[in-house]
Amino acid sequence: MNHRSRRPYLIRAIYDWATDNGFTPHLLVAADVEGVNVPREYVQEGRITLNVSPMAVQNLDLQSDPIWFSARFSGRGFEVTVPVGAVLAVFARENGEGIVFGDVESPLPPDTVPESTASAGETPPKPKPGRSHLRVVK
Repeated sequence: MNHRSRRPYLIRAIYDWATDNGFTPHLLVAADVEGVNVPREYVQEGRITLNVSPMAVQNLDLQSDPIWFSARFSGRGFEVTVPVGAVLAVFARENGEGIVFGDVESPLPPDTVPESTASAGETPPKPKPGRSHLRVVK
């Protein structure tokens, strides 16, 4: 059974929370992921931090994948495109609160079944009981 990624929902939630509280939302992006279109001169160690506040960008679309918007970098207009899986964190600049996703998330096509369960008649293995995969994020 395939599930939709939770990442786009969490990005939108933190963005809304930050803007509702007067904070400046930022995205930390893995710039070397396929489909990322950002000004390369601002990339440091394969990462770029983007201010996505309403005052900094135009036509921000957080509803689709990839995320896209127009912004100015040193006075130059640029069309930014960021696949949702390339977002490593979303946070408020003023207090650093938000969510760190950690790794890049590779997209799976909607009806894709992982190879290990693709054989006819096989059912996917059930998760083993034990320690939760959830962790506390402060």
